Amino acid sequence: MDEQLYTKRALIVVRTYPTPAKSGVEVSCTAAITDRGEWLRLFPVPWRLLPEEKRFRKYQWIEAQVIKARKDDRPESYKLLHDTIKIVSEPLSNADGWKAKKAVIASLQAPSLCHLKRVRDEKGFPTLGIFRPKRIERLVISETESDWTPGQQAILRQGHLFERRPEKILEKIPFDFQYQFFCDDPTCVKGHKLICTDWEMGESWRAWRQKYGSGWEAKFRQRYETDMVQKLDTHFYVGTMHRYPDIWIIVGLFYPPRLEPPVPSLFGNM
Repeated sequence: MDEQLYTKRALIVVRTYPTPAKSGVEVSCTAAITDRGEWLRLFPVPWRLLPEEKRFRKYQWIEAQVIKARKDDRPESYKLLHDTIKIVSEPLSNADGWKAKKAVIASLQAPSLCHLKRVRDEKGFPTLGIFRPKRIERLVISETESDWTPGQQAILRQGHLFERRPEKILEKIPFDFQYQFFCDDPTCVKGHKLICTDWEMGESWRAWRQKYGSGWEAKFRQRYETDMVQKLDTHFYVGTMHRYPDIWIIVGLFYPPRLEPPVPSLFGNM
């Protein structure tokens, strides 16, 4: 059966830290919102291996041809045809773009993760969403493997399949970052603890590890724990995992300036 091509115009809102994958050497799960106000999951996206003129940034409008994913039954998932990517706008800046970003996101914002789970369990979708947690309790940082497995390293050496290859091999982040939080939902008694794979967090760790050495964690927590709780109106972009469809993860952060005081934490000051 022939695969049907679709042309999509969408605002990129999420890019996760890349991981090794047979389908694209190293890939980043990318989420966008179309000009019709619909979620769009683009995968695989070998972002660092794309030509410079096709390397879109977050909050940038693009046009591209896509095919409905054949091995991924999540309704928002489409295979991106890399050669068709056209960047059609400059990124919306934080300085003057929060209002514009909120306007795009507003119609898709859910009341809570608990709500998203209930609707997904009932209807089979959505498998992407954004919501504002009622209360972020803490950022949990856990050590994990310090390097890729031999199989993953072999995949990363396949860079010759593309016209260009990154100047440096993809660095493994030897930590998992998880947010512990409560939803604004009466059924959310135990709260949630979700891993966060946002690209920005990974890049912050890489930069601050080099700049601050063993003191990186204090800077990291100031930004992604204290500021996210006290200074910023933090929302979570979330999505389900392909191989584990009942598991949700935080795939991106949305953090306009906070306009009202935060809800006090059960654990007191951090």
